[in-house]
Amino acid sequence: MSAPAVSPRAQPAPAGDAPILDVRDLQVHFPVRKGILQRVVGHHKAVDGVSFRIGRGETLGLVGESGCGKTTVGRTVLALQKATGGRVTFEGKDVYAQDAASLRRMRRDMQIIFQDPGGSLNPRMRVGRIVGEPLEVHGVAQGEELRERVEELLVTCGLWRAAADRYPHEFSGGQRQRIGIARALALQPKLIVCDEPTSALDVSVQSEILNLLADLQAQYGLSYLFISHDMAVIHHVCDRIAVMKDGKIVEEGTRDEVIGAPRHPYTRRLLLAVPECDPRVDAEKRRERQRMLAEEIER
Repeated sequence: MSAPAVSPRAQPAPAGDAPILDVRDLQVHFPVRKGILQRVVGHHKAVDGVSFRIGRGETLGLVGESGCGKTTVGRTVLALQKATGGRVTFEGKDVYAQDAASLRRMRRDMQIIFQDPGGSLNPRMRVGRIVGEPLEVHGVAQGEELRERVEELLVTCGLWRAAADRYPHEFSGGQRQRIGIARALALQPKLIVCDEPTSALDVSVQSEILNLLADLQAQYGLSYLFISHDMAVIHHVCDRIAVMKDGKIVEEGTRDEVIGAPRHPYTRRLLLAVPECDPRVDAEKRRERQRMLAEEIER
């Protein structure tokens, strides 16, 4: 399976330890409205009964095609999107039971890296202010201390100190994603939701970003919810994999279990969609895809 070369991952905590994140029966339903009066005639079940756990220092890959609901899961876990039902527990605390002040404190430990590195950065703000804004909002640092913290974060993420004085448009896509990672890292979180962090980047740059995420995980003991549609990337960066289709998780297991012996036909289709460098293997995949398609048509 072809994929960007990435660094070895840090070892997650033993399976018996309490998870840092526990999601139970998560549901997100959006109303469907019709007519002049926009009456609700039904609901679109974007997320329908999703459950999973993430251990400390562990990377769980949430994989599926576009529109399956995986990004909605990531945003709802962080309470950026309102849940219709279910429960999300972070370090033993119910996320949805927190008042505004408690949720704000909890969000210091839960951050997100967005898919589009350009769209997630304010073009009117210098990089130093973008990265330092979380530190200011939460009262962590000010003045010269803030500047020093920001510059250290930029260097940690593979940039240079003077980058703090420049604007996002002056950087490449990969560099902008490093800025986004520095911002997510600013408050020293314990869990980061990585929402397709490499899908908008070239393959060579993808490997650099994935290596950076692996290094940061080893250095700070981070836990990741890694959202992607790319099985090759998921295979190389995740400890466990949850496969999502039409708002539900259809298969979950360790990386070797899901990749090596997939049980669900949808998982097999995702694996068959990964391109191969060897033309003989690629031809075999095409034949297998055609066979599976013919079986679906017959059913």
